[in-house]
Amino acid sequence: MRQTDKEPVWTAQILTLFPEIFPGPLGASLAGKALVKGLWAMNVVQIRDYALDKHRKVDDTPAGGGPGMVMRADVLAAAIDDVTKDKSGDDYPLVYLSPRGRRLDQELVREFASKKGITLLCGRFEGVDERVLKSRNIREVSLGDFILSGGELAALALMDAVVRTIPGVIGDTETLTEESFESGLLEYPHYTRPNVWEGQEIPEVLQSGHHGKIKQWRQKQSENLTEERRPDLWNQYLNQKK
Repeated sequence: MRQTDKEPVWTAQILTLFPEIFPGPLGASLAGKALVKGLWAMNVVQIRDYALDKHRKVDDTPAGGGPGMVMRADVLAAAIDDVTKDKSGDDYPLVYLSPRGRRLDQELVREFASKKGITLLCGRFEGVDERVLKSRNIREVSLGDFILSGGELAALALMDAVVRTIPGVIGDTETLTEESFESGLLEYPHYTRPNVWEGQEIPEVLQSGHHGKIKQWRQKQSENLTEERRPDLWNQYLNQKK
């Protein structure tokens, strides 16, 4: 479903058994406004349209036995080949949302954002036939060490992370540079009015108007939070500073 006739900055193609899930939350707020403006676009594809029988069957029992069903390689390949036939793999990375994949992080988000778009394969059931992953050089990406009912929610999260980096989607681009992970650290704490709430006062330095001291305070807070809560990120940060 192309949202506009204007050439978008970035296009997401989604292969799914549940196209009604999209655009979901991405149709609201800043991402939704940007979608209408044509700053990015979506093409949602129903995998069942590529089924090979009249019953539109897309799955079968797992080879070797076991519970559940597996999405068929021949059906998925037909869908993938059709939607990617005029799109270079370098310009439109082909990604399968899977708990086996590389953990999604801001570095990978920036990589995807630098492309013309992305093609996302949303699995269901027990997963997809391994042969289609290998034959089509599909990258596997994970949101984390937990299981979802399908790839659609993961696809929405990935798309949201990318779309918000597109120029024009978020008004103040400086906001993006100070967020968690952009500098390798977690973001510093934020405060706003009232100055005193339930006996807690906004840190004095933030009310001083001294931009240099405020910057130093925020950097220190980011470092302390990262060291305390994410020692893995903290060690990476220290190694990068060497």
